[in-house]
Amino acid sequence: MEAQIGQHAGMLWALLKEKGPQTPAALAKALGLTGAELDRAIGWLAREGKLEGATGTRGEQKVALKAGS
Repeated sequence: MEAQIGQHAGMLWALLKEKGPQTPAALAKALGLTGAELDRAIGWLAREGKLEGATGTRGEQKVALKAGS
């Protein structure tokens, strides 16, 4: 299970690096992950200090990479 979470976290990191801040719904759809799988991947990267929250132009909450991540 840990290896799978790490793999999903890597996919998440790469997508955020390429496309910038995204909503959780957009991330799950783009990565083909369930909500629970995405939550675990976000948790992995958050624990490593690589994520921060962002607010979109319409007030929606987004996930973003911290600068330098």
